[in-house]
Order: sequence, then C-alpha cells, then structure tokens
Amino acid sequence: MCYLVKERGAFQTGSQPQWQWPSDRFYQTFRMLYPTKSAGKHAARHLSLLFSVAMLVASCSTSAESPSPVTPPPKTQAPPEDKNWAFETAPVWADEFDYTGQPDPAKWGYDLGGNGWGNNELQYYTDNPANASVADGKLAITARIEQMGSEQFTSARLVSKDKGDFLYGRFEIRAKLPTGRGTWPAIWMLPTDAAYGGWPRSGEIDIMEHVGYDQNRVHVTVHTDAYNHTKGTQRGKSKLVETASTEFHRYRVDWTPYAIRGYIDDELMFDFVNNGSGYSAWPFDKKFHLLLNIAVGGNWGGAQGVDPGVFPQTMEIDYVRVYDMIQK
Repeated sequence: MCYLVKERGAFQTGSQPQWQWPSDRFYQTFRMLYPTKSAGKHAARHLSLLFSVAMLVASCSTSAESPSPVTPPPKTQAPPEDKNWAFETAPVWADEFDYTGQPDPAKWGYDLGGNGWGNNELQYYTDNPANASVADGKLAITARIEQMGSEQFTSARLVSKDKGDFLYGRFEIRAKLPTGRGTWPAIWMLPTDAAYGGWPRSGEIDIMEHVGYDQNRVHVTVHTDAYNHTKGTQRGKSKLVETASTEFHRYRVDWTPYAIRGYIDDELMFDFVNNGSGYSAWPFDKKFHLLLNIAVGGNWGGAQGVDPGVFPQTMEIDYVRVYDMIQK
C-alpha cells in the first residue's frame, strides 16, 4: 500500500514552482492559451502541482504492480526417523536357479560389449552360455581368456533392469567368489531411471565387491555425488571372509528410507544413514535394479596386474532373493 503525503510548502498558495519548459513549441502554445502574465503564473503553478501528483501516483503504481521479489529462506530437511522397518518373510522377487540352461529371460537381461566400461576393464561382456549358465541349482558367471572385439577376455554381466526394479527392501544373495589376480566380481545395484543424472549423482549400492589381488577381503560400499571414489569420499566397509572363494556366503543389504545396511552371513558390517541433506548424499529414494558380473582388470581389479594363468574363473550364485519392506 502506498500513500500520497504533502511535503511542507509544496502545495501552499504563493509557493513558486521551479519550472522548465520542455521545448519552444510547448512555450508558444502555452502563451497562446494564457496571454496575460497573471494567467500564465496561475497555469504554471497548476501544471507543476499536477506533474508532482502524477509522478507520485506513477511511482506507487509501479511499486504495487511490480513488487521486489522475495527470496524464501532455503528449506532444511530433517533426517528421516528410523522406524526399525521389518521385511516380509517371503520373497517378492527371486531366482532360485532351479532349472538348466541360460538365466531366466523373464528376470535377467545382459549388458553387452567392451570398451572398458568406464574403469579400463579388459573383458567383453556376452550373452553366451560359456559366460553365463544355470545348472545343478546354481548360476555360474565365468570370465575366460577369449578374444572378442578388441578385448582379450570374455565374461557376463546380468541385469534385472525392467524385470526387477525395487524401491527399498532386503536383498540377499548367496554366492561363492572367484579368485586370482585381476578378477573383480560384483553383486550390486544401479538406479533404473537415473533421475538425478549420470553416475554417481543417481547413486550406486555395492552389496558385494572383491578384487583378486586382495583375496578374501569383501567390500560393501555406496557411491553418491557427495560420496564416491573419484573424490576419495566413498562410504564403505570391508571384512575378511577366509573362505570367500571356497564356500558359499550370504551377502545382504537392507535398504530403508533411513539407512542402507550391509551384512555378511547376517553380521552387520556397514551402516550408511540418510542425513537429510538431499539427493547429493542420498539419491536412494528411487527404484534400483540388480547386477551380477565378473570384470577383469580395470582401475581397481587390475591395480596389481592380471594373472592370465588363473583363468577361467567363476562366480557361483545359489540364489537371489528380494523381500519387500513392510511400510509403517
């Protein structure tokens, strides 16, 4: 709201307005309309008053029609409450590998090709049975020395994208890992839609990673825009599992709105809590899918070279089970 205020003396009779003629033509027109000196003085005084009022009205109108934008204070998001979510006892999605042949196409697709996969890896991923097959109740993913394209190794990378996509839940995989320098098996998850952008902005959940040059040390890790290995800020834990490559072990992640928790054989070893600061730290409010693969070499897996003498190498998987989180 704007108010017109009379300034002292501005509207008083007898005050002398300071007037300048806009142009000679305006002055000539004025003299024709007001030929006497007395009439001219009164007209000038009235024009000055009208001009001042018009300027004040225009100022108020502009202010009312175009108010200065008000920037709201930044919103702060409180960390979510840990509601101690439980999970269903029967899987909502699973593969028990109780069949023979190639992996079930209703549950698994393949990532195919080579070119390093962003990590200078040495394998070419195929959908050949020699690299991924099911028999005796187990899935076998095998990395081999085999020329394909420009790569010297072949392997397989199974993905559940568009066949098994999940927001929160319990993910349990029973597996026996390969061994040998240069192997890099992983059981992990990626965002299905990458709603926050390319890696790592939309996140990554590593349920299990192992590099052969550091035998039996198993890693559970998450990657986000704020926390990832390119910045040296990734969040993860590792544990020595003495029989990682000779016996089956259970690798599990419980994912809720509050935290991602990693387990090996039901022992909690990793706890990543949602701090409420937004998707840069916690992009884990969108659907993710599963990946199973063996990479060869690469920035991490090949950090101490690759021993060709250890191949072929196989990761065996007894089952993959996903349990719904019970909403509260």
